[in-house]
Amino acid sequence: MERHNDIEIIEDGKVISRIVKGAHLDGIFPLLAPYGKIFVVHDSSVSPIAEKVSSYLEESFPAKFGGIVSIEATEKSKNIDTVLDICSFLLENKADRNSLVLGIGGGITTDMTGFAASVYKRGVHFAFIPTTLLSQVDAAIGGKTGVNFLHFKNMLGVIRQPDFTFLCPEPLETLSERDFVSGSAEMLKTFILDNGPEDNWYGQACSVLEKIHSHKDGISTYSKELLPLIFAAASVKAGVVSRDQFEKGERRLLNLGHTFAHAIEHLASNATEGKGITHGEAVAMGIVLAAELSSSLGISEAELPERLKEDFEKVGLPYECPFTLEAMKDAMSIDKKAEGNIIHFILPEKIGHALIKDLTVEEAIDLISKHTFDI
Repeated sequence: MERHNDIEIIEDGKVISRIVKGAHLDGIFPLLAPYGKIFVVHDSSVSPIAEKVSSYLEESFPAKFGGIVSIEATEKSKNIDTVLDICSFLLENKADRNSLVLGIGGGITTDMTGFAASVYKRGVHFAFIPTTLLSQVDAAIGGKTGVNFLHFKNMLGVIRQPDFTFLCPEPLETLSERDFVSGSAEMLKTFILDNGPEDNWYGQACSVLEKIHSHKDGISTYSKELLPLIFAAASVKAGVVSRDQFEKGERRLLNLGHTFAHAIEHLASNATEGKGITHGEAVAMGIVLAAELSSSLGISEAELPERLKEDFEKVGLPYECPFTLEAMKDAMSIDKKAEGNIIHFILPEKIGHALIKDLTVEEAIDLISKHTFDI
């Protein structure tokens, strides 16, 4: 079915995945009609949303409803054992190659659901209802699936596109303030890379996110302002993925701040003083470190690091890393994006533009240390 307002991910001229915008959750129901059995995998914290979808299937298409399973969606449980549990659920309930596995939850849920659907019977259909801001603008889009391994982030996985991803502001209203703010880091990251046709997506996002953070009167108050920005961020990522699905070049830009962020998350999982750092918070810290590295090389505008710090503070994001650069060295060295001793660092030039710079970890740390000391 052709849908003119959808965002499309394209490979060799063919649409391989769609991103669909809906004002309310029930907008997903027509999208489920073409499939055989539908199996729901959801984060236990979003049970009301999953039960609403499941109840609709049971009442309207009882022959289609294959079953529902709840998973624990934490970094600790984001492992191969949970993926095997999902595969066992599918096997026990006789999911076949015409089935659809519908993942409902944040990025951890969509990562594991997509991975399980990709390896079960060598691949079955899957789709997502992302329920966090982070997953709506980033994690649930682009086909990266996987799990953590030996405390290292997303070390096992595949790239395979969902049939569709359904974006709706309704689930965001259930988020805690911290979870929502965490997701804002990925939205701002996207607009630091591409600021839109009139160079104003980043500014608009900062304004809306600051209002949500400052007024604390509910996300629903700003959903009409927020949804176009979510869709804009999703469109940026979808465009990059269409041009470079398997991260051979341009898609690397989407890793802005992430080499630092993954090292921060790794250290946080093993250190008392770092416990409780979310992915989005780590990304915000990582973006600032990337900006300082860019500034030290004379690539970015001199004022960029301080501007980012001010903007992040206004929307509620932390930007000061709790770990020393020296402590981060080993975790950065085994980043999955490393090639030999070289890492493709993503460095912002200004709002709306970034480039890839190949450096060793030692070179990057030395440059940031000198830049910080000079300041």
